[in-house]
Amino acid sequence: MQASSPANKSTHWQLTKDEDGVAWLTFDKAEASVNSLSRDVMEELGALVDDFARETPRAIVVRSAKKGFIAGADIKEFLSIETAGQAFQMIRSGQEIFDRFAALTCPTVAAINGFALGGGLEVALACRYRVCADDPSVTLGFPEVQLGAHPGFGGTVRAVQLIGPLAAMDLMLTGKSVRPQKALQLGLVDRVVPREQLDAAAKELALRAPKPRTLGLKDRLLNSAPMRAIVAGQMRTRVAKRVKPAHYPAPYALIDLWQRHGGRGARAMEAEARSMAALLVTPTSQNLVRVFFLQERLKSGGKFAGPPAEHVHVVGAGVMGGDIATWCAARGLNVTLQDRTEEYVARAIARARAFFEKRYPDAARRDAALARLQADVEGRGVAKADVVIEAIFENLEAKRELYARIEPQMKRDAVLATNTSSIVLEQLAEKLAEPSRLIGLHFFNPVARMPLVEVIRAENSDPEMVQRGQAFVRQIDKLGITCRSAPGFLVNRVLMPYLSEAVRAAEEGVPLPLIDRAAEDFGMPMGPIELADVVGLDVVMSVGKVFFRSDAEVPSVLSTRYAQKQFGKKTGRGFYEWVGDKPQKPPIEGKRAPADLEDRLILPLVNECVAVLREKIVEDADLVDAGVIFGTGFAPFRGGPLKYARTRGVNAIVARLTELKEAHGERFAPDAGWDLLD
Repeated sequence: MQASSPANKSTHWQLTKDEDGVAWLTFDKAEASVNSLSRDVMEELGALVDDFARETPRAIVVRSAKKGFIAGADIKEFLSIETAGQAFQMIRSGQEIFDRFAALTCPTVAAINGFALGGGLEVALACRYRVCADDPSVTLGFPEVQLGAHPGFGGTVRAVQLIGPLAAMDLMLTGKSVRPQKALQLGLVDRVVPREQLDAAAKELALRAPKPRTLGLKDRLLNSAPMRAIVAGQMRTRVAKRVKPAHYPAPYALIDLWQRHGGRGARAMEAEARSMAALLVTPTSQNLVRVFFLQERLKSGGKFAGPPAEHVHVVGAGVMGGDIATWCAARGLNVTLQDRTEEYVARAIARARAFFEKRYPDAARRDAALARLQADVEGRGVAKADVVIEAIFENLEAKRELYARIEPQMKRDAVLATNTSSIVLEQLAEKLAEPSRLIGLHFFNPVARMPLVEVIRAENSDPEMVQRGQAFVRQIDKLGITCRSAPGFLVNRVLMPYLSEAVRAAEEGVPLPLIDRAAEDFGMPMGPIELADVVGLDVVMSVGKVFFRSDAEVPSVLSTRYAQKQFGKKTGRGFYEWVGDKPQKPPIEGKRAPADLEDRLILPLVNECVAVLREKIVEDADLVDAGVIFGTGFAPFRGGPLKYARTRGVNAIVARLTELKEAHGERFAPDAGWDLLD
């Protein structure tokens, strides 16, 4: 191959031509681990497209020199956007480059070797054809809705024209990605081939240049103006079940775009740019971009120079221990699971089998995952484990006794971790031969869905063990946040004032679904009563002793259920009855919650976040926000509880807490650390 002249002009794009006249345009963003579409990348692409228009090659194949294809827009550049007009100019510039590329007279092919997301998928859509490697690492999708926006480089137009309105809108509205075979089924790609055949298949398709696929009659009818009005209404109804327009305007804006323009023509392109520009400057989008960077910060904390863990031993096959073991096996580690009897372990493995069957359609992957999870009542796995996780019941002496038995069997460099949700590590480590090796790895229920793991360090914890814990958390695709050992750590500590106030409201007679609705109206993913059932009323009672100063202070609506062992979802009954993993909530039509209920629920949580910051349970305010968002689901569009406090106004919240204190009691007293947010 010989390099053509444009290769000498570009930092991020490499251009070569082969003996058949095919131009290979390879994206390799300089000084970056993944390809993303930054301003300089787009400017260079625009110059290359102009060169192609002047001297058109026989065909063009766009490919990546990195593991992924293109991750999308460079999110860092969103931070510099100040006005909708500025955003519009940036987006229109990108659209025009893609439009010029799509208008080239020669065949163009995207050779997709890994993730093609957002703007990356829009690059592929601007090509005439798409070939995809048949590999589990390959995903295609439009995740922009997760940043409070929608596709802006022509995706709302080209996706509808390529795969039809229903499939395209579903991809864009959900933000979900699809694997290669699903992409082929949808018509998003033209061919799926083994990875080693990707370049050859792309070239063959470029030279053969078959007639591109067109929409069938059904899709053309659905895309007609009369049908769009009907279907758009149905889409809004479905979206409204998940998010409110005031909280998340992007999906509603996307539906409006499609209803007005049907993904056709120059007007649709301009409308896409104006809509996206308006969304990028909303508080929702700006806060979701903030959450994206908080997530990236948590991911970066898992770096460790040593070898990754290969074997995990979990002691305790209850819901948490069994699910931790299952997740580790799903992420490729060998796992041994120990409990007092084979019966307990067998139940956990049966749950694991059901999880794998649901997660993996491919029988071979299911069987491989299950094979990595072994029953181990005798505890033989302790001696070969790189990480030992204790997940037995919350009892200090029981945990200490377990450590006394397993510590002598462990490898010298193995991590000993506890999943305790409330006991401080200094107490747990008192009788260890090497107390510095104990850390906390506090997972949240349900393990498969909750992304956060608190990595707990005691005063004398070995920093290397803490970092090993962080690295292990990243290895199993979770987000780790380091917390100082203290009652409730971060997440449970800030949750308990929220949950306990909900329980107090229930004791006052406020209907349970109304309490949940008040929190959901604020933006929480589920209400506190339902959350208490999911966490487990036994856990709420255990951690809540800090907030209910005596047994007599525990509201009877909680203590009675606890005494009857109605712990919530895990037992089938708590505050609600649970049927098929869903709470059965009684109707509340015509009933109204107290006017101050939302503030009564949310502000104690925010106040406790201030206390956590003051006591340096975590390093800084951003990490408080990150932990509460990823550990509790705290309304992401608000940017975190401390970001919410700054937005609403520190003085306003302190004044409101003072009002609530006068009305409801000392528990609403503003923390002494509010001046840290000024």
